[in-house]
Amino acid sequence: MPLSAQQFETVTINAEPIVQTINRTGKLAFKRTLKLSFKSSGYLEALNIDEGESFTKGQLLAELDSAELVAEKNASYARLLQAKRDIKRVNTLLSKNLSSQQALDEAKTLVATTRASHKVAEYNLSKSQLFAPFDGVVLTRFTELGELQSPNQSALKIAAIDNNLVVRVALTAEEVNLVKLQQKLSINLTQFGLVEGSLSKIPAIADQQSHLFTIEVLLSDLAIDQVVVGQLAQVSTDIITDTLAYRVPIAALNSIDRQGLALIMVQDVNSTKLDSFIQQALVIKKLTNDYIYLSAQQPSLPLKVVIRGWQHLALSKNKPLDNGQ
Repeated sequence: MPLSAQQFETVTINAEPIVQTINRTGKLAFKRTLKLSFKSSGYLEALNIDEGESFTKGQLLAELDSAELVAEKNASYARLLQAKRDIKRVNTLLSKNLSSQQALDEAKTLVATTRASHKVAEYNLSKSQLFAPFDGVVLTRFTELGELQSPNQSALKIAAIDNNLVVRVALTAEEVNLVKLQQKLSINLTQFGLVEGSLSKIPAIADQQSHLFTIEVLLSDLAIDQVVVGQLAQVSTDIITDTLAYRVPIAALNSIDRQGLALIMVQDVNSTKLDSFIQQALVIKKLTNDYIYLSAQQPSLPLKVVIRGWQHLALSKNKPLDNGQ
């Protein structure tokens, strides 16, 4: 006895590109930070900035007691003047055959080396002061006034405030293959709301422990005084892929066979009867709480799928759909 239309429900489904949704939680951070240290050793004489304080480009942040460096500069300059006088003296003696060409060459070499030493002393003196390389903020202070500094010791850790805020979020290998540089993503920041960012970094290799890829989303329109660095951020985006699939309601799924194929009841396209149905096996491409995405290739015919009452239909012989799989 044939079933009435009220005992089952069908829907016609066309093949469409799969939309992959990425929804991950990350942290707001500075893209780049910089540690400042002095070129030479010396005692810290001035510290004009502290942790959390902002500064402008060119501002003097800290400086050493430069008495020793000034003395070295003056001494090197005196040696340079003496070396130049020695050249004049040797030239005078050489004109009277009281010296040699070798002595003159040695005097010229001494001038060159003392000039180089004087330039080094000048450079070391200039580096006894730390000037801000950009507009920024102090993240960490590693020293105190009067403390002896050395070249391998950082005095301040700073960060730029312009175009330097990013959200770092970890993606799986499958997810990272879906995104590309400069792609726009939506960022939901706690107590601030939705902002737009652009993908600025995709790592070449995964983390050795988590096996995830940590991407960076640049928030160029966000000011540092609007948010708190370190706060959680929700990154989300929908990506339309090149993979075609039938988006079938999960209620239409009869079962999954031993090969992992989805079994659904569809209209038999080879039958002349409109109410003739057959169970088909299709490759599962994606599964969500509401839909199961079944493989399709272009061109693909629409599927007329039984989404309710398929349990009452007599099963025909299982026949995989000819969709190129």
